[in-house]
Amino acid sequence: MEVKIGVQYAPRELSVSTEEEPAAVLALLDQALKDGTVFTLTDAKGRTVAVPAEKVAYLDFTSDVGRKVGFGLAASEAVTAASK
Repeated sequence: MEVKIGVQYAPRELSVSTEEEPAAVLALLDQALKDGTVFTLTDAKGRTVAVPAEKVAYLDFTSDVGRKVGFGLAASEAVTAASK
């Protein structure tokens, strides 16, 4: 799942691909807000992103659908189309 993190006063959002469920990510943010600490999220490759919890403007959750290649075909569709 991809999580986009909007940060106050930052022109770009942070994008993290993680195995965490949305409820777990929201719980991490909620706990960081209660504790007054930083919100940390680790991606699938082990990279950790840390943002002051009070500066998080929004979280946008998007499920991974698969990478697109060519003219909008997913990799498996491209292989199937090429073999015809």
